[in-house]
Amino acid sequence: MRTRRNKTIWAAAVCIALGIGGCSASKEAPPPAAPAAPAPLPGGVVDAGLVTATATVKAIDQKTRHVTLQRADGSLIKFRADDKVRNLAQVKVGDVVAVSYYESLAYQVKKPGTAAPGAVVAGDVERAKLGEKPGAAGAVTTTITATIAAIDKAAGTVTLKGPDGDLNTIKVRNPSNLDRVTVGDLVEITYTEAVAVSVDSPAKK
Repeated sequence: MRTRRNKTIWAAAVCIALGIGGCSASKEAPPPAAPAAPAPLPGGVVDAGLVTATATVKAIDQKTRHVTLQRADGSLIKFRADDKVRNLAQVKVGDVVAVSYYESLAYQVKKPGTAAPGAVVAGDVERAKLGEKPGAAGAVTTTITATIAAIDKAAGTVTLKGPDGDLNTIKVRNPSNLDRVTVGDLVEITYTEAVAVSVDSPAKK
């Protein structure tokens, strides 16, 4: 699972110098202008989206925990509810399952010394209270910090070296960003996915 997520997500002080100007007998020379601040390092959100869907419980086996859902287009989804799912006994045929799924992919380029290569996975899950309709909400954030191993401006590509040493060459969306990075810089890639599931009884007619 981690390998697939890692592949899915490979798919980026202002310094002011002060100078002292010379003086003449008639007037004081204007101080030299401070150098322009360096351009910020590339970064931003590559993609983000929210998908919401509903399905109706078509069949359920409380002993085996197998559930069959029917989507609005008539197609069926069959699965076994994990043992972590509380209050499955509260689910009945005809109940409506609402699922919301969100994912985003962002990156930020950092200079050496401000970050270190590595991978971190953090997540949190909330379950329904005992006696309530089954429901769960959780989010997982995976952060991978890779090193820029090579830059090919002619091809518009950059080669990243992951924490485990593997190399991945990718085509950049904005080739001008290659002028703002150098070999040895770090790219922090953050992939976030969140899922919320709730079960509701059908409205009475």
